[in-house]
Amino acid sequence: MEGQRCPDFTLPATSGKSFMLSTAKKPLVIYFYPKDNTPGCTNEGMAFRDLYADFQAAGAEVVGVSRDGLKSHENFKAKLELPFELLSDSDETVCNLFDVMKLKNMYGKQVRGVERSTFVIDADGTLVRAWRGVKVPGHAEEVLAYIKAL
Repeated sequence: MEGQRCPDFTLPATSGKSFMLSTAKKPLVIYFYPKDNTPGCTNEGMAFRDLYADFQAAGAEVVGVSRDGLKSHENFKAKLELPFELLSDSDETVCNLFDVMKLKNMYGKQVRGVERSTFVIDADGTLVRAWRGVKVPGHAEEVLAYIKAL
């Protein structure tokens, strides 16, 4: 999918907004995460939050996506004081578009869930970088370094 134009999509976002890819500020960092209020997702959200001013200074926007509903997203965003929007993909349309739905082992059981992944979309709407199976420590810094090098 890297090097290809990203199909447009619209998702409900926090703050009562709708997010539309075609009208979003670019470059755009979209990070997919499994679940609000879980340790890894909390740490990832805080890492992007803490670097958000740097992303903005580099001309980029950041959004987080999970299957959680807007109410959960609003609470998570408020609790962590996230300055960017969280998008609700409860029907997995955009998760499937980016191929982030995977079978994972959780406590010895196979469960279907979101693979922690991050994507950068450039000004032309082209997917220019993908990170899959992300480990949280140092990840937001790596994405920021990539954005600054664009």
